[in-house]
Amino acid sequence: MIRINHQIQAKELRVIDENGANLGVISLSEALKMAVEKGLDLIEISPMANPPVGKIMSFDKYRYQEEKKYKKLRSQQKNQGLKQVRISARAAEHDLEIKTKKVNEFLEEGHKVEIQMLLRGREKANKDWAKQKLIEFMRTVNPEHKVLMDIKYGGRGFNVQIIKK
Repeated sequence: MIRINHQIQAKELRVIDENGANLGVISLSEALKMAVEKGLDLIEISPMANPPVGKIMSFDKYRYQEEKKYKKLRSQQKNQGLKQVRISARAAEHDLEIKTKKVNEFLEEGHKVEIQMLLRGREKANKDWAKQKLIEFMRTVNPEHKVLMDIKYGGRGFNVQIIKK
């Protein structure tokens, strides 16, 4: 919870004015008086600091900035999602080109991409061949990527995770 003006309980605060200048450690009453003279609020920014940090500014402006910061963080989190692309060991060249385009789109949008090569039936007996096909597919993907998780065999086939550098 954010404390403003008379809700602040600390006796002394490190005060920052509306321009961002540090005014030093000041008593609460003196800081409140300065805020009232300027027609602004005293907002406790960091209550856990020693001494707590207070800023002289409009509370509406502070709330707007915090909301904007929160929205920006949320939008960045959405782009960190994991996208999966499944390919078959026997996929045709054109199919692989389409999958390559899709992987490149996901990387450009900032997503992590997990490429899964599914193996069926007798394909599981020839793992080296399938792994080589996956490595060839990885070469066609945008070269500006970083491998997060090396090629691993598990369950139904091979998996690898990549992200844009």
